[in-house]
Amino acid sequence: KMAGSSTPWIGSAYLFLQSTCKTIMLPSLYESSQKKPSVFRALKLALADSTGSMNGVDMLKVHCSHPHLIVQLKFCKQENCRRFLRSYREGALQRSLQSHLQLSLAITTVPLEMELKAGSEHLDNMLKDEDRCLECIYREKPDRLRDEEITELEECLKNLTVQQSINNNVAVKDCAPLKSLSPPNPSQGSSHPPPVSFIFQGQQFDNRTITPDDHQKFAKLVSKRWKQVGRSLQKSCRALRDPVIDNLDLEYDREGLYEQAYQMLLRFIQSEGKKATIARLIAALEENSLISLAEELLGLHSNEDCF
Repeated sequence: KMAGSSTPWIGSAYLFLQSTCKTIMLPSLYESSQKKPSVFRALKLALADSTGSMNGVDMLKVHCSHPHLIVQLKFCKQENCRRFLRSYREGALQRSLQSHLQLSLAITTVPLEMELKAGSEHLDNMLKDEDRCLECIYREKPDRLRDEEITELEECLKNLTVQQSINNNVAVKDCAPLKSLSPPNPSQGSSHPPPVSFIFQGQQFDNRTITPDDHQKFAKLVSKRWKQVGRSLQKSCRALRDPVIDNLDLEYDREGLYEQAYQMLLRFIQSEGKKATIARLIAALEENSLISLAEELLGLHSNEDCF
């Protein structure tokens, strides 16, 4: 048996990470004093996403072994380890880490390959057998305390502040406090949930999350004004801070305006989650005098060309 009820469940595993893009070397980025905090922050947030808690899994050390970045993990509860394994198996951890690396490093894409090992066991070969994976991880007790560098990076994340000007020209320090790592609420970083309704042209509307239909209509109708709307959303969405919008413009130039607009709003939706509300999008459209498109999204008139 893995552990009795009176014994803490503790296990260890190694997560191997490699970028499949030749121009992005994760070990080199981590070895850079300027980039290291950004890479660490992305790792911390992705692991938190995988377990649903900032304390669900502990990083003991990050090894640079070109071309791999190797993260030694410590699990202190079996349920946290189960959540991590499911996230890893379903690809959610990989997607989360890619997203957080893109945001932290302000680059458009970070294609990743991942491998999970516990001792000599390659867990990727047995992911469907969750209990067997748990046994392998439980057998591998952590062989070290947390590295001093990891502790320093943790403190860096907790203590430094995010500085933001009135114009939302964001000057983000490499290390932001953990409480600031989630995208801020439109209400000046308030922790309160989004309002349940909003007013547009004197009418009250439910403040729902942006739907796939909204997403497609926006991309179809906003045309070349998508960058202006993106810069308005940027004021309350760190995921769209410079140079992300310009990078999206270049990356999807061949695909055209629809795809550029679609990818910009997708970045907003993915980073903001439940806070990616129609009220925020409507406000951005109003700010750029795109009233007809706002009316279209709110169903105030039949389909027409907005411009």
